[in-house]
Amino acid sequence: MSRLGIAVSWSRGASVPIDIRHLEDELARMTAAEAPGREFCRAVAELAEQERFHELEAVLPAAAYAEMEAHYRRDPVGFISGWRGLAEEMHQGFIRHARQRLTHLTRLLPAEEAGGKPAWQEIQRALDAHENDLLRAAIAFELIGLIEPAVERATHLRECVVASAAPKSSLAEADRYLDEATRCYFYGLYTACAVMCRSVVEEAVKQKLPAELGMQVERRYRNTPTLGNLLHEVNNNLRLTGIDAGFLRPANKVNDVGRKAVHQGLLSEREARECLQNARQALEILLSGD
Repeated sequence: MSRLGIAVSWSRGASVPIDIRHLEDELARMTAAEAPGREFCRAVAELAEQERFHELEAVLPAAAYAEMEAHYRRDPVGFISGWRGLAEEMHQGFIRHARQRLTHLTRLLPAEEAGGKPAWQEIQRALDAHENDLLRAAIAFELIGLIEPAVERATHLRECVVASAAPKSSLAEADRYLDEATRCYFYGLYTACAVMCRSVVEEAVKQKLPAELGMQVERRYRNTPTLGNLLHEVNNNLRLTGIDAGFLRPANKVNDVGRKAVHQGLLSEREARECLQNARQALEILLSGD
């Protein structure tokens, strides 16, 4: 297609065809090609059943062989049945197990569960001991699943444009907080998003306070002023700070939701989105008022 043709195509609203389902299918194909196959699983079970387990040492990575041997010596019957079961589940079973392993890493695990790992989990860890390909595939599936929801959430936001005369270095910390808060929202971490929103507004206010007032606030609150403390001081010293009074309304909303996130539990998507939007509005007012 000519450059003109491409330009016309884009002007008519054509979009880049990104099929998320195709990405999942392609990843499944890649993992199927790389994951251990049914014959391998059956061969492991047969060698163990025939008491020829030691022959695997020549074909397996040392770490994988050591972990598998330990399980085999501890529970030969369970080891053999586990590998026969895995032979019937390939390859979806391996990816499912790896994704369950991810879940275990993100949550509190009762001691009784940690001490009684199922056979498949030990086998999967042994297979993954060398290159972590199964765990890598599980994380890839998780991230692909986040794409469409993240795109939908991103459509609710716009750029946060400020015209501050303050040095860029003094705003760098607030900028990092805003980046992290926004990414938390994209990826469904709503409570973390609200906590980070409160942090970004808090940091921006600290940077905006006149030096003398800033030192007074630090002394008054023993070097740990909260956003609520800072907003109280701003409200009482609007003329001294030079901050637009319109800043206080969205900033107080951010503080309320952020406090709820810390003290009262998980937030909804709507609460996180509104908190992020208020944080961005507060920053635009605060940092464009010079």
